[in-house]
Amino acid sequence: MTEFARSASPVAARRRATGRGWAAALWGAVGVVAVAVIWELYKFLGPAEGVTIGQVEGQTGSGVMILPRTHDRAMPHIWSMIVRLGEPTSGGATPPLFVTVAQAALVTLGMAAVGWLIGVAVGAILGLVMQRWKLLEWGLLPWVVVSQIVPLIAFAPVVNAIGNQIDRSGTPWPQWLSVAVIASYLAFFPVAVGVLRGLEAPDRIHVDLMRSYAAGYWATLFGLRLPASVPHLLPALRLAAANAVLGAVVAEVSIGMRGGIGRMLIQLAGQASSDPAAPWGPMFGSIALGLIAAGSVALIGLGLKNYRRGEATA
Repeated sequence: MTEFARSASPVAARRRATGRGWAAALWGAVGVVAVAVIWELYKFLGPAEGVTIGQVEGQTGSGVMILPRTHDRAMPHIWSMIVRLGEPTSGGATPPLFVTVAQAALVTLGMAAVGWLIGVAVGAILGLVMQRWKLLEWGLLPWVVVSQIVPLIAFAPVVNAIGNQIDRSGTPWPQWLSVAVIASYLAFFPVAVGVLRGLEAPDRIHVDLMRSYAAGYWATLFGLRLPASVPHLLPALRLAAANAVLGAVVAEVSIGMRGGIGRMLIQLAGQASSDPAAPWGPMFGSIALGLIAAGSVALIGLGLKNYRRGEATA
């Protein structure tokens, strides 16, 4: 067997894919370690009260801080944050902080998952419609893009107020559904763009070939366009999953819903002066939640591995 044949074999392709996966995981771990080292290095070398320019003598709060403070209340050590995860959440017989964070993260993950499903459905419909009719693409795509510049922290109370109006009319509207709708608001955008670009990915010659076979729109959609869209769709789904988690956390903060990791973050941040390492527990939980949500989409990719050649990056 020639060297070219060995490099083109499925076994060699799987080995290369496995090697790339391990390399990506290694570089991810190196990035985490680098952030921790930079954090501790700046804490060791940086000024305790930070650096402020334009401060007027005798006026507290004047000027602009260009470098953050490094004292323990503002910037605890990495090992202090880790040790705090194993201590009681609020003293006494309360469970360890990591247990409370995990419980709150599960609540947020459930709402983010519902928001992701809604966002995927809405985004897929918009992408299909825009690809099918160019006139609608010209009219809808700018609005889809503009929708993402609306401040989420201002949009969330509006959605919650609408839900309260529905509740008063006799139809129950649970507060978690408001969080899910807000999460879907961030999730639908990458899916809509990914579906649109993916359905337009087939080469013209392949589309013309389907037409020469007298294949209609639906036969072309399922036989050509959808398989060709997978390399664009999977990164969009991963990005939508991370966006859904972000939207759920912000929504919990904005509407004051209890039980999730966003509300927990606000509560512990209010105690940061006496317990500076505690707010970092839900922060770590939020980061892990985003990684879990985005990584879960990889399970979808396992069943579509034959269509992932030339996959786009998110």
